[in-house]
Amino acid sequence: MGGWLYRTIRWKFIFAFAGSIAITLSILFFLLFVGPILKRIEPIRDLLVLLLSSIGVEPVLLISGCVLFLVLFFLLSNQMIRYLKEITDGLQHIAHGNLDYEIPVRSSDELGEVAYNINQMSRRLSASIEEERLAEKTKNDLITGVSHDLRTPLTSILGFLELIENDRYKDEVELRYYVGIAYEKSIALKKLIDDLFDFTRLNNGMPIEKFKLDLDAFFRQLLEEFVPSLEAAGMAGRIQSDYQPLHIMADGDRLVRAFENLITNAILYGGDGHFVDIRLRAENGFAVVEVVNYGEPIPEKDLPYLFDRFYRVEQSRSKQTGGTGLGLAIVKSIVDLHDGFITVRSGHRETVFETRFPLAIESFSAAGYHS
Repeated sequence: MGGWLYRTIRWKFIFAFAGSIAITLSILFFLLFVGPILKRIEPIRDLLVLLLSSIGVEPVLLISGCVLFLVLFFLLSNQMIRYLKEITDGLQHIAHGNLDYEIPVRSSDELGEVAYNINQMSRRLSASIEEERLAEKTKNDLITGVSHDLRTPLTSILGFLELIENDRYKDEVELRYYVGIAYEKSIALKKLIDDLFDFTRLNNGMPIEKFKLDLDAFFRQLLEEFVPSLEAAGMAGRIQSDYQPLHIMADGDRLVRAFENLITNAILYGGDGHFVDIRLRAENGFAVVEVVNYGEPIPEKDLPYLFDRFYRVEQSRSKQTGGTGLGLAIVKSIVDLHDGFITVRSGHRETVFETRFPLAIESFSAAGYHS
């Protein structure tokens, strides 16, 4: 109890006040006790006689006691006052923009709590300012990236349309060639705008409606829709699962968008492997979905940045296949909205995009013994 009381500044001042009074009284009593001895010393005796005869005994004791009390109270409370001054100086540093300044927490009383809370406030303010700077940089980078990616196809379209407008073509075959290129660039431009629209909506907190979703049925239907694209690329889709129920709470439309991007990438870059595999399993309360292709591996140096917006592994290859650099960023945003995780690993044997979603309660109970 005493320790708790002493950890409050109120009681520290009370102890300083009471201690000053006690020490003052002790010194006065001591002086009264040694007074007869001091009178025997010639210089002190004359001074005492002068003071006592001109002022009186009680005023001398009162004045001496007051002076002693003030000196002692100042000395006993000086540590708290100096610490308060240190906190005030720290606040001045922080107020002048030095948010990295730390006020030492020297006690467990209210002053220590004030210093601790000021440090916490300074850290949070510094983090908030850093987040704001990062958001501003992100916005500027996004504008720069969008401007560059929009300008490139638009410049090509305008160039070919200018050739057509000025009749700078030899015959109808060349005219159709120019129109075909302009049309392809227009499609690429529309895809970029659509991807950009989706990306900004997803990252601005687009609401989603979650319903129970059977992943096995979901992917069997999705692969059916990709049969024409797979056959055109000389590939086939396969599903590998243990046929146990895998239900998650998800927005089916958003999830289709995410896995369409992953399967499209697998077809574009995994043609050499002839297969796109979807592997499904339950593991530690999560539904694990792996989209696998067997094409050329992704360089290891690119793996950490693969889900960044506008990041392309190979600029030339992305331009040939019409990549916008937003597809995988959109995938990650959709997975995040579903409280999931996405990772990628790539080697000479296979490239795997692995997503994990929390199992619905019923599926978690059913799959718990098979994980």
